[in-house]
Amino acid sequence: MTIIFAYARMKICHQGSCYIVLLMHITHLSLTNFRNYGRLELDLPVGPTLLHGNNAQGKTNLLEAIFYLATTRSPQADQDQQLINWEALQSTDPIIVGRIQAHLATETGQRHVEMRLILEQNPALRQNKRSFRREVLVDRRKVRLMDLLGNLRVVLFLPEDIQLINGTPGQRRRYLDITLCQIDPVYCRRLSDYNKVLEQRNALLRQIAEGSGSPEVLPVFSERLIKLGSQIFARRATFLEALSREAQRIHYEELTDGGETIRLHYLPRLEDAGTGRNGQLPELSQLGLWLQENQTKPEAIQARYSQALTAVRQADIARGATSVGPHRDDWYFQLNGRALSSYGSRGQQRTALLALKMAEINWMTKLTGETPILLLDEVVAELDEHRRALLLDYVKGANQALLTATDPTMFTQDFLRQAAIFQVANGRIQTTT
Repeated sequence: MTIIFAYARMKICHQGSCYIVLLMHITHLSLTNFRNYGRLELDLPVGPTLLHGNNAQGKTNLLEAIFYLATTRSPQADQDQQLINWEALQSTDPIIVGRIQAHLATETGQRHVEMRLILEQNPALRQNKRSFRREVLVDRRKVRLMDLLGNLRVVLFLPEDIQLINGTPGQRRRYLDITLCQIDPVYCRRLSDYNKVLEQRNALLRQIAEGSGSPEVLPVFSERLIKLGSQIFARRATFLEALSREAQRIHYEELTDGGETIRLHYLPRLEDAGTGRNGQLPELSQLGLWLQENQTKPEAIQARYSQALTAVRQADIARGATSVGPHRDDWYFQLNGRALSSYGSRGQQRTALLALKMAEINWMTKLTGETPILLLDEVVAELDEHRRALLLDYVKGANQALLTATDPTMFTQDFLRQAAIFQVANGRIQTTT
């Protein structure tokens, strides 16, 4: 897959504040052995692009390819090797490669970014199975995977986003991490380091429970976990506070005409508050408020986290796992003072998600000085006329947006005149008028 970018400048003013943003857009997309595309070369213009066609033809795969390049994560696949073209996987070749390349044009010059998805036969594995790995190159030099992040920023709309309200805490943590890692490489490194230390600490806890581990070593891992985890707590608190303010403004002023309010509540596992549903954890919500008030006080956060780990030490040894820390964080929507997951209608939940995604666009643009590319997969069909019109105003105002739909007639003639329109059929794309 090859993606070429170009940049322009635009002055954006909002509520009396003006700032210059870079307008990034993809000029060419090339896929090789990606999903149902054996090979694809596609020129893309600025502004909105509509990809229409029947289901299971490859529309979502295009959005997935761009999202994957931006975040190194797939919104659909459980395993990265599932992204490789099925027909290519049937080959007897010893090495199968799905290639992702990006040529970037920035204010500072050209940049080449490449990701390789590599399957190769490995005699060391049972039955000579293939091993999988990813390689990342920036300017033709191999780098760490996380060094790819930040070269391209996107905001993705999916029908499955409803799981941010009704799904598991893990799905909501994933949203936080993917969004933050696009703009904050320090956070991403801290998160990676934290997960490694957490795995080591949990292994030691199990060994201690079995009588083979040394309890004297546990404080060493706990101290490292506290230092890293406290930074993650603080960054998530800052992010959710900013996102909540912007989502509330959009929801109140633009989506419900002042009729409803929403709020995002952070539920940090900074202490062991037991178990229960999001709306039944007021003590964790209070911890979230405390973190937002103390986000610039790392010593205070570390002290509180240290106390929490000490309090659950024996219980953690018994269960062989660490029970407090950002790896067990959660957050939830509140609508008019009540949990949206329990009391909100389907329409209210969709409206809250729309406010969240619009807030994400505004937050990312203001923080980075760069407008993200918008990726919308079949979400327009699920909105009423008013909310659809508002979303399409955001789309028309973006420097580049890609939308998918099975039926292009759901869009207004005015929008269709402004959009580039492509028909997708069986992994092939052609322009339509």
